[in-house]
Amino acid sequence: MKHVGCSRPADFFPIMTMPLCQLPAGASGRVQSIAGPAEFSQRMREMGIGEAAVVRKLSGSGPFICLVNRTRLVLGHNVARLILVQPNPGA
Repeated sequence: MKHVGCSRPADFFPIMTMPLCQLPAGASGRVQSIAGPAEFSQRMREMGIGEAAVVRKLSGSGPFICLVNRTRLVLGHNVARLILVQPNPGA
């Protein structure tokens, strides 16, 4: 029996990302990228917010309270807008 599957490349279906500041309160997302200067990106990684980290946004308006690796962090709007996340459906 011949396997019939999707013939489109995997990158045909783009990953939906949004700035962390736009993620709804109570939702979580996986960090896809961090914009801004290299020093800023490095500091975010040191705080546990690196690529592939799962972030849960606890509060809906800035400053935002986020949960990362069982640690609560408070992020201002200007910081949260530089962190791009892929929302986790149903999480």
